[in-house]
Amino acid sequence: MVAVRLMTESDITAVSAIRVTGWQAAYRGMVPQAYLDALSVEHDAVMRRERFHRQSIAAITNFVATDAENEVAGWACLGPYRGSAAEGPAAGELYAIYVKPSLIGTGVGRELIRAVHQHAAARGFRTLRLWVLRDNARARRFYERAGYAPDGDTKEDDFAGAPVAEVRYRITVADASREHA
Repeated sequence: MVAVRLMTESDITAVSAIRVTGWQAAYRGMVPQAYLDALSVEHDAVMRRERFHRQSIAAITNFVATDAENEVAGWACLGPYRGSAAEGPAAGELYAIYVKPSLIGTGVGRELIRAVHQHAAARGFRTLRLWVLRDNARARRFYERAGYAPDGDTKEDDFAGAPVAEVRYRITVADASREHA
């Protein structure tokens, strides 16, 4: 059984481990291996701990999914859209969603995204956007099953000197809330 709750400071190390192992598993062959090999749970936890209190001020919400043993199994992060100011306060963004690689396909991600959609609706977001690596077919299928669709916007990020293409996805929150009701 999966439960979703707000992340606490005591969850940070577990979240960092999920994020780092998630990157290393999901982005192999898409992001330079040297970049993935250099990722560190300890370094990520230090950065995440520094951001944790600032994010509360910035209206960023972190969720964790826990398993039957109350161990952190996944993490999601939601907040205001970081793109164009023309989007206004009704646009939100799913900044990240990661599940322990060994638990992918077990429903943890679905529960996290359901919580994100419910919280987005409660915050008054009318739309949610997210960025996903263009070549990450598994993640793209996950988002599409959850009701997201590419909106045509793309960008490139640089990872260890290599350009990596991303596509933006969008969902109307009212549609997402009805779909997961």
